[in-house]
Amino acid sequence: MSTREALAALIERFTPEEGPVETCCPRVNLYRLTQPSEPNHGLHDPSFCVLAQGRKRVTVGEAVHEYDDRHFFLSSIDVPVTGQVVEASPEKPYLSFRIVLDANLISEMIMECGLAGRLDAAVTLVGGMSAGAMTPQLFDAVGRMVALLETPGDVAVMAPLIEREIIYRLLTGDQGPRLAQIARRDGRLRQVNRAIGWIKRHFDQPFSIEAVAEEARMSTSALHQHFKAVTSLSPLQYQKQIRLQEARRLILVQRLDAATAGHSVGYDSPSQFSREYARLFGAPPLRDVARLREQPEQMAGA
Repeated sequence: MSTREALAALIERFTPEEGPVETCCPRVNLYRLTQPSEPNHGLHDPSFCVLAQGRKRVTVGEAVHEYDDRHFFLSSIDVPVTGQVVEASPEKPYLSFRIVLDANLISEMIMECGLAGRLDAAVTLVGGMSAGAMTPQLFDAVGRMVALLETPGDVAVMAPLIEREIIYRLLTGDQGPRLAQIARRDGRLRQVNRAIGWIKRHFDQPFSIEAVAEEARMSTSALHQHFKAVTSLSPLQYQKQIRLQEARRLILVQRLDAATAGHSVGYDSPSQFSREYARLFGAPPLRDVARLREQPEQMAGA
């Protein structure tokens, strides 16, 4: 059995039902789906995702990323995405592993392994998301992390060691510069992250590019350039997606009517809200939410 097949067998064992499974390993979840999914919208945390079976498409702005059981998916920044499982069946379900990345651990590993000079040489800001080639070593490490679910008493000691191995493999591979961006205390990604933080805190207020630029400590032109390079979205597009995702949650979970939800996230015009909602989610609010309630739970980041 290959390392990939061994990982698929482990994930299948610990995901007896459809959907996400939170595990006893810190920040690790598993996911199983036996049929292709509808496009699912959500905020993607900085994370490392591996597919043992199946194929997934992640869209952010105009950028489209596809990955399968030969590639991992790496995100180095919080960004609104549309995720869709495009290959899954009852005979061969979609099976995934995901760990949310720890910036402090990445920083420690860069220093302890003497990688700062090589990674700092890659000073060009790279996009916040990418697929990279899986290796037998990465499959093996991820498999050992999942196997800890058989012996929960070992997690406290063994999970941090395996996580360090995964981070080491990523830092020394082709995606090392992208991963290293998470750990940098200054630089362009840090500035873009400050801008993202401002937008997330003030998403329901009138947009001010000057206020965002001041928070990021950048000029407005530099903010536009680097924000788009990392997120594939303009700052205004980012705010709009955050607004619409929150409105969708309010309608679905709190059962607000569309006009109230739109006003709650900053829309003064119900017709504008409905148009932009339908443009992002493919249907007006009431029809979209009715469709969602008929579907099994899904996660954009799985």
